[in-house]
Amino acid sequence: MTSLEDTTDGTAGPGRPDGPGPGGYAAARLRLLQEETRSGPARRSALSTLSDRWLNALFTTAARDAGVRGAALVAVGGYGRGELSPRSDLDLLLLHDGKARPAALSALADRLWYPVWDLGLSLDHSVRTPAEARKTAAEDLKAHLGLLDARLVAGDAGLLAGVRTSVLADWRNQALRRLPELHALCLERAERAGELRFLLEPDLKEARGGLRDATALRAVAASWLADAPREGLADARRRLLDARDALHLVTGRATDRLALQEQPQVAARLGLLDADALLREVYEAARVISYAGDVTWREVGRVLRARAARPRLRGLLAARGAPAAPRAPLAEGVVESDGEAVLALAARPDRDPVLPLRFAAAAAQAGLPVSLHAVRRLAAQGRPLPVPWPAEAREQLLTLLGAGEPTVAVWEALEAEGLITRLLPDWERVRCRPQRNPVHTWTVDRHLIETAVRASALTRRVGRPDLLLMAALLHDIGKGWPGDHSVAGETIARDTAARLGFGHEDAAVLATLVRHHLLLVDTATRRDLDDPATVKAVAEAVGSTATLEVLHALTEADALATGPAAWSTWRGSLVADLVSRVAALLSGAAPAPAEPEIPSTAQERLAVEALRTGEPVLALHARREEDDAVGAELVVAVPDQPGVLPAAAGVLALHRLTVRAAELRFLELPDRLGEALVLRWRVAAEYGSLPQAAQLRTDLLRALDGSLDVPAKLADREAAYPRRRGVVPPPPRVAVVPDVSSLATVLEVRAPDAVGLLHRIGRALEACGVRVRSAHVSTLGANAVDTLYVVDTDGKPLPAPDAAALAAAVAAALS
Repeated sequence: MTSLEDTTDGTAGPGRPDGPGPGGYAAARLRLLQEETRSGPARRSALSTLSDRWLNALFTTAARDAGVRGAALVAVGGYGRGELSPRSDLDLLLLHDGKARPAALSALADRLWYPVWDLGLSLDHSVRTPAEARKTAAEDLKAHLGLLDARLVAGDAGLLAGVRTSVLADWRNQALRRLPELHALCLERAERAGELRFLLEPDLKEARGGLRDATALRAVAASWLADAPREGLADARRRLLDARDALHLVTGRATDRLALQEQPQVAARLGLLDADALLREVYEAARVISYAGDVTWREVGRVLRARAARPRLRGLLAARGAPAAPRAPLAEGVVESDGEAVLALAARPDRDPVLPLRFAAAAAQAGLPVSLHAVRRLAAQGRPLPVPWPAEAREQLLTLLGAGEPTVAVWEALEAEGLITRLLPDWERVRCRPQRNPVHTWTVDRHLIETAVRASALTRRVGRPDLLLMAALLHDIGKGWPGDHSVAGETIARDTAARLGFGHEDAAVLATLVRHHLLLVDTATRRDLDDPATVKAVAEAVGSTATLEVLHALTEADALATGPAAWSTWRGSLVADLVSRVAALLSGAAPAPAEPEIPSTAQERLAVEALRTGEPVLALHARREEDDAVGAELVVAVPDQPGVLPAAAGVLALHRLTVRAAELRFLELPDRLGEALVLRWRVAAEYGSLPQAAQLRTDLLRALDGSLDVPAKLADREAAYPRRRGVVPPPPRVAVVPDVSSLATVLEVRAPDAVGLLHRIGRALEACGVRVRSAHVSTLGANAVDTLYVVDTDGKPLPAPDAAALAAAVAAALS
């Protein structure tokens, strides 16, 4: 068999490009592929046109000589779309009306197929009548897809027109059955070939986000059942085709796998800087196609469910009229509608700069996909956040990062519309950036999100889950810059922390975590832990036990998000041993929890009034700062009595007030007035406006005297609006903190922030007969970290066994 590159005969007559002979076509084809000025779509189109002319001439001569009428030569698949790459197959169908003699038809086919084979070109061919073509399409999904792109090369146009009409009509009529088959085919292919945008040697055609998926989206659009997001899709497809063209020319083979050794040459042929630039170009294209596929298949599923339910509901809808789709609230300006997170009708992105983050956090916490229309509206109309960010924006970002696996899809939806780089400008440098280390499963940007997902499961292990989640997001952010990525990342992390509104001390901790995120695993696996200098060096770099605690969790999350080879029981034990040694060295300088601050004059005045009246007294002050428009500071003073903490926390939960921070203390007043309990809360309205202070006081009185059954009311509310199970957070953790107070037993509760959490903690403590001397409550994203100082009925710390039993009882109550 003669190779096409060796066939350079340029003779006239049968050998010219538009004649039946192979020589002229081969020479013209070779010249076309060698042209430096023509590439991309123009070359693919020219190659298809050149092939059309040659095959048309072959068909015309062969049909005349064989005496065959009522036949057509049809291009299908990629050739049918006019997208011939240098080594693409020629996908051809010889269509006939069934009237020709078998011998004549066979002679015609031989006169068509053999010249193609003689040139060394790959050929996918078939011979069928219209009825046979339609039957094959009905039985073979891939054949049906190919016929959707059928195009006439030569012969009877009417014959093909009939086939195209019937095949397209069948596709639309059978969409309810065919599209699930196509989706299953795409999923199976993705499982087999992997995800294109994360592979170091991706298959440009078969992998998820590749050319096969782009073709599948065209087929979905042809069904009229759903359509893919069009923005950027054609360009993404073109970039993958261009890369495949260059790969074919570099290798001289019909390959779709972009092997490592060929990437520099392919990059050079495409005019790109290097192999990394090539992979980033490919990854970005694959991301667009993958995202379009996610949106499209979700819409297909919605339509299919609606079609399936229609017969059952037709009678009901006819009798009652079509009801409006229910819209369940998720957060301020965010609702659930038809299985998606969408913007509320009253939402105003142009006036609410925090809305994109609130929207994303609510969707991720509920385990819901986000509406494409909503994300695009946020991208088009959203206001930029002020710098530094308001507190609500920072907390919503932490809530998004702490949502676990659903964070990935929500983050990618925002990234697809440019919202992430708008919020975090440094993200642009790591977006779709490849990692050449084969240990890494993901690109840099996806690895950072996967690390946050892993870190969300470790938040119970640290006192500052907010710093853990932010460090997870930023630890490799320096890979977009030259030099040591940890050194570059330290500066970026410090700047980003300031941009997001973290305090100076927290920004310094984040910078330390990013700078030393590899310190523990590198030291544990490469240094002698019995050498005191080793432990001392780590202790000096980390600086405090609190930072060490977060760094330990970050190390594990980073390794787990890297890939299966990056973490093992052995590595984990080595790191844990190192952490134990460093913690022991640092423990002498470990700071004790901060003492309560001196009460203000206003707090003392409220306490005096509460003791004189014998009833609760409260003050509610709206926070006028730009960062908390619907927030407030609530101070409650009440004579010391049992049940105050659970009662007050329960009332706030009933009024849909989210507790962002709280402090409880006992205040001894002069003139023998006695001791009052003062609770200071920072709260925010879950939806809408703040309640009236008078109503809060009335309900608190009722809760204290027992006329308001707070647990029953909260249970009724939870039954009416059950919590979605899209996110499964790690279980609560309750621990006794030793050696931090000589006056009380210290309990630390780390749990998912949820409605009535503090109420449940308070009830558990009351049931165990202990007294809360002080409480320090903080909400960090989706996590609550509560520290409670408790004493027994005599006002003394609990014995160690009793303290352990108390911690277990509180943990059981929260479970």
